[in-house]
Amino acid sequence: MLQPALGARIASGGRCLVPYLTGGLPQADPADWTTTLCAIADAGADAIEVGIPFSDPVMDGPVIQQASDEALAAGANPAGILDELTGVDAGVPLAVMTYANLVYRFGWERFASTMSASGVGAAILPDIPLEEADPWCNAADAAGVETVMLAAPTAPDERLERIVERASGFVYAVGLLGITGERDELASSAKVIAARLKAVTDKPVLVGVGIGSPAQAVEVCEVADGVVIGSAVVRRALQTRSPEAVAELVGGFRAALDAG
Repeated sequence: MLQPALGARIASGGRCLVPYLTGGLPQADPADWTTTLCAIADAGADAIEVGIPFSDPVMDGPVIQQASDEALAAGANPAGILDELTGVDAGVPLAVMTYANLVYRFGWERFASTMSASGVGAAILPDIPLEEADPWCNAADAAGVETVMLAAPTAPDERLERIVERASGFVYAVGLLGITGERDELASSAKVIAARLKAVTDKPVLVGVGIGSPAQAVEVCEVADGVVIGSAVVRRALQTRSPEAVAELVGGFRAALDAG
C-alpha cells in the first residue's frame, strides 16, 4: 500500500520521492519501459506513478504529451499497461495516473479490480472534481485501491479539508497553476499549498508540477513530505532511452533529499 510506505519514510525523518514514468514509452532494445521502471525503483524511489497515455490530456505539458503520443503510437492501451505491470516486481508501491474518460469507458469497477489484480494499489485521476468522484472512489475503495486526490493552490480552506478527508495514499499538492513541466524557479505557490494542506491533515503531502531539479525538491520539502517528479524523468527517458540514465537522474533527487 502506498500510504504506509510513504508514512514509513516520513516517520524515519526522510522525504518521499515519487517519480512518474509514461507507461508504454519505447526504450532502447533490449530494455522496455518496465526495465526503466525497475531501475527507477532501484535508484531510491519510494513509489512510482505510471502514466497511462491519453490522447486528450488536461494537465500534461509538452514533454509528457510527447511521451504519451509515442506510447500510443507503439500500441499502448490501459489493459495492456496494467497487464504488463502484473509481471513486474519493482519492490515499491505503484500508482497509475490517467484521465476520467478513459476509466469511465473501461468501467469504474472493472478498472479498479483490474488494477488490484495487476498489483497496482493507487490511482490519480486529476480531472475528476471532488463533487463527482464518488462513483470512482466507491469502486476503488471496494477493490482496495487508494485514490490520491489533487489540491490546487486556488482551493479555499474548506475545500482542502474535504479533499484531504477523501484522499488516500497521499495528498497531491499541485505546485502551481498550469501544465506539468520543469520551471527555472520553484513557484511560490508550491510551499504555500503544502503548508496549507499540512495544517489540515496528517496524511502524506507531496508536491508535484513544476519541480525539475534536486535543489527545487529540497526547497519545497522544507514544508512538504515529498515530491512527485514527472517531466524531468520523462525528458531523460525520451532523450536517452536508457534505464541507467533515468536511474542516474532519480538517484540524484534521492541523494539531495536524503542530504536535506
